[in-house]
Amino acid sequence: MKKILSKTIIRKILFLSIMLICLVCVGVFAGQSDFNYVRVIYEDGHETVVLTNKTNVEDILNDGHVLISKDVNVFPSIKDSVDDNLTIIITKNLEDRMIVSEDVQNITTEEILGNYVTIVEKIIVEQVEIPYETITKDISTSDDNEDKVLQQGENGIKEITYRVKMQNDTIIEQEVISEEIIKEPVDKIIQIANKISSRSGVRGIAFSGSSGWSYDDEEMDLICAITAQEDSTSYEGALAVITTACNRAEQRGTDPLTEYKRKGQFCYTIDRYWVRRLNGNYANFVLEAVQDALNGARNHDYLNFRASGAGERIGSNVYR
Repeated sequence: MKKILSKTIIRKILFLSIMLICLVCVGVFAGQSDFNYVRVIYEDGHETVVLTNKTNVEDILNDGHVLISKDVNVFPSIKDSVDDNLTIIITKNLEDRMIVSEDVQNITTEEILGNYVTIVEKIIVEQVEIPYETITKDISTSDDNEDKVLQQGENGIKEITYRVKMQNDTIIEQEVISEEIIKEPVDKIIQIANKISSRSGVRGIAFSGSSGWSYDDEEMDLICAITAQEDSTSYEGALAVITTACNRAEQRGTDPLTEYKRKGQFCYTIDRYWVRRLNGNYANFVLEAVQDALNGARNHDYLNFRASGAGERIGSNVYR
């Protein structure tokens, strides 16, 4: 009887032990199966989402195949656990971390999943017009006294190939791969019977203003010629070009003509096409734009422009 009772007790103990082990295993397994979406935010505004059951920052980044360089800061720390916001911030600037931290407060899982959209890379080809230029021909010394158009202008065509990255059908990054001129523009040539000096004001255009910049007739004519070569499509286009030089000059403590002559920046050192615009071979609005800019007029805050690409288009150029 005692032997039967002992066997029964032993069986009950073994059964309870097995049940306890099973419960512990189930609890561990359930804990390991608790997956979360963790946001990884970079200082340039881009972000990724990592689906993981890890809580350690380093483990989460490894799950998401995120590589960390030595010169960046990670919040929370690489050895810490992720915070309640389920957010990891990677930045070089400590202040950026504070700003981003405020932005991610109270972010819901639905909002995180809404931003978890694949980035798509595409090649886009577009054709843009190359505005024709207007060339004036002075015949004031000849017997012909008629102003007329000798050749009609015609815009050219340029084909630009971009590599773009898109997310939610929005371009988040764009790079020009190649540019090819399909059709060269044809200059419009105008015959001017009256003296160009009286038309364009080449004489008496020396400038000395409150900015401290001072130019004689020859220097002003050169500034206008360079401006016209960069953009002679409109007053706003010409003003945008000279504004760029003025913005640079104010930042560097120089003057616009010095910036125009800086190597590899404007057409002055890149080609010699501007030479044909000297001696007043440009529209009146170019001179007006230059004079207005030297007197303080501006139509943008940019320091650079290109013929195409991403940015704000003013006249025939894109500024950024």
